[in-house]
Amino acid sequence: MTSPRVAFFGSPDFAVPTLQALTHSAYRPVVVVTQPDRPAGRGRALRPPPVKVVAEAAGIDVLQPARLRAPAATSALAAYAPDLQVIVAYGQILRPDVLSLPRFGTLNVHASLLPRWRGASPVTAAILAGDAETGATIMCVDEGEDTGDILSSRVEPIRPQDDAGHLSERLAALGAALLLETIPRWLSGEITPQPQDDALATRARRLEKAQGRIDWTEPAAKISRQVRAFSPWPGATTDLHGAGLRIWRASSSELELGEVELGELGLDEAAAAPVKPGTVLAVGTTIDVATGDGRLRIERLQRAGKQALDARAFSNGEPDLVGRMLGASA
Repeated sequence: MTSPRVAFFGSPDFAVPTLQALTHSAYRPVVVVTQPDRPAGRGRALRPPPVKVVAEAAGIDVLQPARLRAPAATSALAAYAPDLQVIVAYGQILRPDVLSLPRFGTLNVHASLLPRWRGASPVTAAILAGDAETGATIMCVDEGEDTGDILSSRVEPIRPQDDAGHLSERLAALGAALLLETIPRWLSGEITPQPQDDALATRARRLEKAQGRIDWTEPAAKISRQVRAFSPWPGATTDLHGAGLRIWRASSSELELGEVELGELGLDEAAAAPVKPGTVLAVGTTIDVATGDGRLRIERLQRAGKQALDARAFSNGEPDLVGRMLGASA
């Protein structure tokens, strides 16, 4: 059959591998729809979405409607007569009048094993939950949020040190490859769409900056997952001396205060139990902080407005750190 006319919807870095894969395949898009340029950086200069940069470099037409639901935007898209639409992290909901344009429907590359983690932040949600694996799913888009029938999926293990940024990179590449395998089988009628089991669905809500704030009374393992899940954005944050502090890399362990730590904290063994969550316990190759059930070993951190440093370099510039409090009670 003749190659279908493909319209691609996407905006951030996560969508770039799929666009690049399509561009170098039989399914090169005839048009790319992406978000408008946004002010960014200190100078607030307009910055194009990564997808726009790639599309223009490839010589593909670009549409950037502020509101895709506007009649003029829908008409502009319809003029390209798409046979198939592909959406990857576009940032706007596709309404029925847009979904009805292509005869082969609209396919979505989603960064989870649906129906687990429907929604805007599936990678973060999977790490926060302590999932052992996640993956990529190719689904038919309907009017719900990630509720459409599944065409294919592939598993990706979550490694112990994965943060959201690194895991997203792997899932973006995985999703792009899976889509190219799926499209010809979909167009030929080889695939039977599989409805999702709504009883197994979980939600990944949109991220907000406040979610990155560390509660030191939480278990160390949970805080460690928070550090990984919120990197690169919004970041796992606390404060020291009232100044903002971001934790980039950390691990968890049991509390078990040693004799030297007890001495530096001014405690004897009998008084060790009441160490308050948020207390700095020790410094060295890591900065160890008491949590609700153990200790967080901070490996890399950053003061607001400063460069990120490893734990030893940071502690060298911060005398008498042991015994200090991190967080709201500092």
